[in-house]
Amino acid sequence: MGRVFVLNLEGKVYSCKYCGTHLAVSEDIVSKSFQSKHGKAYLFNKVSNVTLGEKEERLMMTGAHTVADLYCVQCGSIVGWKYEMAHEKSQKYKEGKSVLERFKMSGPDGSNYWGNHEAHAVGGSDTDDV
Repeated sequence: MGRVFVLNLEGKVYSCKYCGTHLAVSEDIVSKSFQSKHGKAYLFNKVSNVTLGEKEERLMMTGAHTVADLYCVQCGSIVGWKYEMAHEKSQKYKEGKSVLERFKMSGPDGSNYWGNHEAHAVGGSDTDDV
């Protein structure tokens, strides 16, 4: 296996809760109104220090999507997913964007969301609120 190169991001940074690797900055948030199986999740225009899993079809609250899981490059934890393709016209804005689960990250102020069990949704869901 090769050496892992990790980007250090500037600004208000969201990090992997397991290893502290920088994943995204608050300026890239598109929406804070998404849901995952662990509760709230954020939609980002851009994320860093992740690798993509295999593309797969998932039926979510807003319809069918082709997605790929996102893995932290440092520790290998699944931290969210990337929308590769939306099958419904109204959902096309998600294509190329990524969702990070709050439960799996630390906030810009160092806060964690691990104890906040806001899990009102079942696994692999999302919402339309942009």
